[in-house]
Amino acid sequence: MKKIFASIGLFTLCILTSSFAQKKADTVVIRVGEASKVIFAIHDKKDLETLKHYNFQSLMEDMITKLDKRDSTQLKKPVTSYLKDTVVDKVVTSSEITNSEEWPTEADRARYREGNSKNNNDRFVTYSSSSNSRNNYSRRTYSSFNIDLGTNNYLENGKFPDDANSVYTVRPWGSWYVALNSIQRTRLANKFYLEWGGGVSWYNFKFQNDKALLTKDDVKSSFSADGRNYDFNKSKLTVVYVNFSLVPMLDFGGNNRKPGLFSGRHSRGFRVGAGPYVGYRIDSYTKQVYSINGDEKVERHHDPYYLNNIRYGVRFQFGFKGTDFFINYDMNDLFVANKGPQLNAFSFGITL
Repeated sequence: MKKIFASIGLFTLCILTSSFAQKKADTVVIRVGEASKVIFAIHDKKDLETLKHYNFQSLMEDMITKLDKRDSTQLKKPVTSYLKDTVVDKVVTSSEITNSEEWPTEADRARYREGNSKNNNDRFVTYSSSSNSRNNYSRRTYSSFNIDLGTNNYLENGKFPDDANSVYTVRPWGSWYVALNSIQRTRLANKFYLEWGGGVSWYNFKFQNDKALLTKDDVKSSFSADGRNYDFNKSKLTVVYVNFSLVPMLDFGGNNRKPGLFSGRHSRGFRVGAGPYVGYRIDSYTKQVYSINGDEKVERHHDPYYLNNIRYGVRFQFGFKGTDFFINYDMNDLFVANKGPQLNAFSFGITL
């Protein structure tokens, strides 16, 4: 037995000496019996975390078997095969392993890849430990900042107010919808993701009639034409919300991170999804721009105008490569029931 452990120590020392001959390493000496010892040479302290996941009993049994047979060659098994609760997760090419979106960190890539081709450059087998969810790259959540930019309008009983020539008919050009969102993207399955997060949005309803005026009394809000003898240039209603959305996405490109037009992250395929959102009104105001004797005046009035404090609806989005498009539809009315016109707002545009 002494000869076996002495051989183990010598065998381990030879392997570690050849690996760290060029660099200084910290050593840990474990004495076995009276004349034998096992030496660990630690070059990078980060590897100590990896040691916690090794099955040393299995490793030692394989080494003793080789020494009993007087076999001095290195173990044929890859080092990663001695990781506890380790299962083969995926086989990828060397070009794919450099994609930071598929691997969380450089340490993870170095820890779980093992060359298995003749030149150790063509293919790699990746491993993930079931006892440590942090190493499972397929369940990662990534954050991104996105801007929704488009136009908005509303429907009255399923029709546009234009059909009835209503004074609150919206002008398509100039009725901009803007939203600033912080979105998290969580992988749920191979190509199935959940995009969730919150942000702030602005409805800007620019009226076709520059004299359109929204007023409020003790009973309700109503629209009419401003009777003042001014040269009106613009009239609009702005409503601001904080929102939260939850959109399941099917991404055939399989990107962990959300693609973006200006982020440099482009998906390799088509993606589509739909899900609910809810918002809470934090501000609303009207704005009129007019001229008096050549002098331009701007008039703003901040008021709730019996607008619903809550908005909720469905968001549909789809995209290809770095471009995403969205459509939002509010399922509840813009105004409180019987306090204003029965209008359902919607918006559509592009996500930057």
